[in-house]
Amino acid sequence: MLAVAAMGTMANAEGEKIGVAMPTQDLQRWNQDGSNMKAELEAKGYEVDLQYAGNDSATQASQIENMIANGDQLLVVASIDGDSLGTVLAQAKEANIPVIAYDRLIMNTDAISYYATFDNYLVGKTQGEYLVDALDLENADGPFNLEIITGDPGDNNVNFFYGGAMDVLQPYIDAGKLVVPSGQIAKEEVATANWATDAAQSRFENILSSNYADGTNLDAVLASNDSTALGVENALAANYTGEYPIITGQDCDIANVANIVAGKQAMSVFKDTRALASQVVEMVDAIISGEEVPVNDTETYDNGTGIIPSYLCEPVAVTIDNYKEMLIDSGYYTEDQIQ
Repeated sequence: MLAVAAMGTMANAEGEKIGVAMPTQDLQRWNQDGSNMKAELEAKGYEVDLQYAGNDSATQASQIENMIANGDQLLVVASIDGDSLGTVLAQAKEANIPVIAYDRLIMNTDAISYYATFDNYLVGKTQGEYLVDALDLENADGPFNLEIITGDPGDNNVNFFYGGAMDVLQPYIDAGKLVVPSGQIAKEEVATANWATDAAQSRFENILSSNYADGTNLDAVLASNDSTALGVENALAANYTGEYPIITGQDCDIANVANIVAGKQAMSVFKDTRALASQVVEMVDAIISGEEVPVNDTETYDNGTGIIPSYLCEPVAVTIDNYKEMLIDSGYYTEDQIQ
């Protein structure tokens, strides 16, 4: 594992106040990220200031400004808009407060010390490879009809999700084995503001009515995460009569795992937020104590001011075949939660 020396030497861990800024409580995964982070930090003796911003960038900036004013020693920030926090984070840098960007890289500010996330290119690659295998694109003649939906255009992770998946799928599109009847392929065409389920549903209702109302089959949907996949599934339930498509996802939200069990979603990429929270706590400890910070990537993530030393956790595909092992047996969910 690579390690990067912490910026400066800070006081010992016990009693230090850590600010944790999360985007919203409207998506299950951020509730889990926030609660996991808070529990692990408090178990180490830190005081934790956990704030959710209701998916409003101005609110998040205000919360971070208050964290700085209130003397927080370090900030962990999962940004709503990766380009909107430069001004407030300049205050953190001025106050010598280190900042860990959490899951979403914060762009165009030199106030970011470290980045902790999952291998987001691998997330997209895993989704693309799943579709290749499920459609047997190496052997089948096709063509198969594909539609694509990603997330918020202000989320830098979209570049990696989309890029990883399209690196796998584009050759099949070029060869004519995959066809996109809507014609919507470009990243900006397939984006979903705030990753919102209702926005995904609305867009897919339009796609279905324009391209599939005559009984044309939709064979597969590349959905970058579970909230967008859920919007697709809602649209299909109301507006589609063809054979049910293969649908990808990410995050293993409860509703989507239930849909996997019910045959309404083929897979979801599992990013165990407990592992990410544990890694961030290790990074916090190292920064606070002035020790070397554990990272495993010092080449990939350039936020516009330079490469940000990063730690990447590894995601895994969850399907009907392994969901019990990955999610139930591991204690992430109970069986009752996904009924």
